[in-house]
Amino acid sequence: MATTAALAPVTTGTAIKTMLQIATPSTRMIRVVEWGISFDGSTAAAPVKCELIQTDVAATVTAHVAAGVQPYDDPGAPASLMTLGTSATGYTASAEGSITATRTGDVQFVAPTTQYVRQFPLGREFVVPVSKFLRVRVTLTGTAVNAYTYVIWIES
Repeated sequence: MATTAALAPVTTGTAIKTMLQIATPSTRMIRVVEWGISFDGSTAAAPVKCELIQTDVAATVTAHVAAGVQPYDDPGAPASLMTLGTSATGYTASAEGSITATRTGDVQFVAPTTQYVRQFPLGREFVVPVSKFLRVRVTLTGTAVNAYTYVIWIES
């Protein structure tokens, strides 16, 4: 959450890395309305492999705090029910975990000097069921760059 300082980007590293993870609780699924990622590379290089995926195993992440998971369309909405913690909703993974099953919502090659945004048509959102994990993962083959990433979802 931005306060008196700008949001801090997260470094990608040079191997596969989960940049953002959202853990659905046992009572709610999410419908992904939009997601995006941008990079601060200053020179053209090999593109970054970017994935929006559902997994069955959590990465080890820096835990989000409740104030970091903000309602998008209704500032008066109740707090999100997404599960918070180092093996739940968070960012910048330190360990990917041993995934045994995934489902792909989107996959793109994105230049390290640009950005990507995807809106899903209403009624055709990418749905993540209860007790699963949504991840934004990146893979670089060149020099690490910084990234901003986000996901907008509806809880139901």
